[in-house]
Amino acid sequence: MTSVILLGPPGAGKGTQAARIAERLGIPAISTGEIFRTNMAEGTEIGLQAKAYMDRGEFVPDSVTNAMVQARLSAPDAAGGFLLDGYPRNVEQARVLASMCEDLGQSIDLVLEIEVDEDEVVARMLKRAEEQHRADDTEPVMRHRLEVYHQQTEPVAAFYADHDLLEVVDGTGSIDEVTARIFAVLDRLEGR
Repeated sequence: MTSVILLGPPGAGKGTQAARIAERLGIPAISTGEIFRTNMAEGTEIGLQAKAYMDRGEFVPDSVTNAMVQARLSAPDAAGGFLLDGYPRNVEQARVLASMCEDLGQSIDLVLEIEVDEDEVVARMLKRAEEQHRADDTEPVMRHRLEVYHQQTEPVAAFYADHDLLEVVDGTGSIDEVTARIFAVLDRLEGR
């Protein structure tokens, strides 16, 4: 298993779990959110564009995101596989990703969806915003992000379920408990 997509609402713990999964599989964890934050901090043109959308609790447009992801997946460290965290966010992006993978001689092996209760997600994001001094994480913005997530991204899970690639993992409990559930899925799939 070399190419994995991690789905779940903002605040579900994807970033933490992505690092653990990537280490276990020996692949880079690629987070669109982190790429956007880096570009915003550096004041790049794409960073300023991304910031305007993110400050409103909206997703960055596909045209910007797709180009960024394609460039990242073409990097040498992703040649042996990758873990995507934060992409694809909609079915059209999933189709574009399939085309990108085909061009790169890769395929998606697994889509992991971390499910967490919405109120728990908001509580986690409020705590993270306080700890990391992230101005974009206010409760109204978070609630809007979750609403947008449900509208745009949940169909992505259905898309991958239709392709027999989706595995859903309970994201409640400690970080180690969630990791254990994810690794149990990886163990089962590697044993096929």
